[in-house]
Amino acid sequence: MKTIFLFLAPLLIAGASAGQRPNILWLSAEDISPHFGCYGDPHAQTPRIDQLASEGILYTRAFTTAGVCAPCRSGIITGLYQTSQGTQHMRCTATLPETIQPFPVALREAGYFCTNSSKTDYQFKTPKTTWDNSSGKGHWRLAQGEDKEKPFFAVFNYGGCHESGIGSESKYKSVTKNLPAAHRQDPAKLTTLPPYYPDTPVVREDWKRNYELISALDAWAGDLIDQLKEDGLYENTVIFFWSDHGVGLPRAKRWLYDSGTLIPLVVRIPESLRTDSQGVPGTVTDQLVSSIDFGPTVLNLAGLTPAPHIQGQPFLGANLSAPRPYVYGARDRMDERYDIIRMVRDKRYKYIRNYEPLKSWYQYMNTPEKGATMKELRRLHKAGKLAPDAERFFGARKEVEELYDCDTDPHELHNLAANPAHAETLERLRVAHRTWVVKTKDLGLIPEAIIAEEVKKVGSEYAILRQSNDPTLSRRIATLANAASEGPSAVPALITGCADSHAAGRYWAATGLGNVGDPARKQGLSAMRKSLKDSSSAVRTAAARALCAMGEPSEALPVLIHELTHGAQWERLAAAIVLDEIDEQARPVIEQMKIGLTYQTGFNSGGKYRVRVINRALNELLGTNRAVR
Repeated sequence: MKTIFLFLAPLLIAGASAGQRPNILWLSAEDISPHFGCYGDPHAQTPRIDQLASEGILYTRAFTTAGVCAPCRSGIITGLYQTSQGTQHMRCTATLPETIQPFPVALREAGYFCTNSSKTDYQFKTPKTTWDNSSGKGHWRLAQGEDKEKPFFAVFNYGGCHESGIGSESKYKSVTKNLPAAHRQDPAKLTTLPPYYPDTPVVREDWKRNYELISALDAWAGDLIDQLKEDGLYENTVIFFWSDHGVGLPRAKRWLYDSGTLIPLVVRIPESLRTDSQGVPGTVTDQLVSSIDFGPTVLNLAGLTPAPHIQGQPFLGANLSAPRPYVYGARDRMDERYDIIRMVRDKRYKYIRNYEPLKSWYQYMNTPEKGATMKELRRLHKAGKLAPDAERFFGARKEVEELYDCDTDPHELHNLAANPAHAETLERLRVAHRTWVVKTKDLGLIPEAIIAEEVKKVGSEYAILRQSNDPTLSRRIATLANAASEGPSAVPALITGCADSHAAGRYWAATGLGNVGDPARKQGLSAMRKSLKDSSSAVRTAAARALCAMGEPSEALPVLIHELTHGAQWERLAAAIVLDEIDEQARPVIEQMKIGLTYQTGFNSGGKYRVRVINRALNELLGTNRAVR
């Protein structure tokens, strides 16, 4: 039986009848924060977006669900958190059940002409029914014949301000070659450099490039707006302008601070298409909006009702529910490194939960390490010349919980989690976070290797935590994941968790005992030796890590080498990460580790990532700065 994803609803907006539904245009950008004149930035040269904002709504509290493109774009196109559908890891490929479809499928079924130019990057195979055209030529002007009579939904994506535009001299020059002199920036005069960056010419050059790339974006957006006007469509087209996440620099892109998740969002609604007082020119609102709300909002404007399983909610059109009290975000694997972090934010306060606090903020990752600002951070850290606000992020471990007053501390530098004056706010946001994890079935708390095995059984990532035969699974995993970073007091619960019926529960139990380390030795040593023989590779690797933390690497190293050389791709990567983490304890197996520098036939990006990690580990052990091949 065919699943109905969405259905037509009664008339929702003025002009939304079958013959006069709105055209909808999305102008999306990559890797930018709200560095625009309309947001009060003193250096921005963005006249076209500023004009659009003066004619519509400017959102000051719009956030993406991740600080990196593909996970949050998967959520934008489905209206589901990436952690609910299994697209949370940067560079993965999930399987969607038939009940979940990209929202343009419903628009097309309702008579819309849908084009995309041209980025998808959804981390699942895009159904052919999603777009009438998805290519570099995607455009509303492609409509011919009967399609020309249809309303359109057109998406245009600008990639020029991607982090590679900052880092690559050739790309930066190519993108900005036509920029007028008035839109060029003097790096020495920029006053907005965040305090977590060193104030050096190298860093200022990157900061300058960010502004100039945004000016090039502004001109690109203006050209498309002009095309709408040329075609006589400006007054019956709703225009959205947004970014997929924050600026492509360290401690912003990939992170859950506002520098990584607070985005520009501007919406212009022509007068004939407005509901109530929505879209009045010059409107500025602090309403909380999540990127997973974009699709449901388009559907609502088009006269369609999102399916019940959609987690986003419309913020424009008729029949709106109460504004959301919180927005949520998640960080999971970024290329070759895992760091499970969750975020919940209200209009003022930000709560962050670090599920892997023993990992430094700045884990070594191949892609961001190529950037000039990251290299400058590394150089000055090594020289002992970083200011405290920058040096903090090189700490050997993170706080388990972070709490920030984003009004008084917009750069999120002063952690209030231990401040008694904020205990009530901390508890409120902590509860909101834990409720969200369980309610949305957070797959990020399941090791990727276990997810791969579970998909073989149930058909999709989405189905893993929705099996009726184990209704307490999501809550059990969340409870053990929380206990894993609660210190020695949690040891008895972790010992009990070693016998959990699900591998993810046993994984967090072993991980928690490893986090406690030597103080857990007396109670946990026997359990970890037993877990070395667990049926799950993820549990075996976590137990090996725990034994190393308890000072017993001799039993652990053979297991880690076996997982590194015989496991499936994510099992190999997990073992490589532990071998890198245990530093000198890995020295006896240096020769065996070198096997991890070669690709195995049939392995894809997991093999590439394993090579990166092992290469880094060997370089550190051998004191080299080049690949050991």
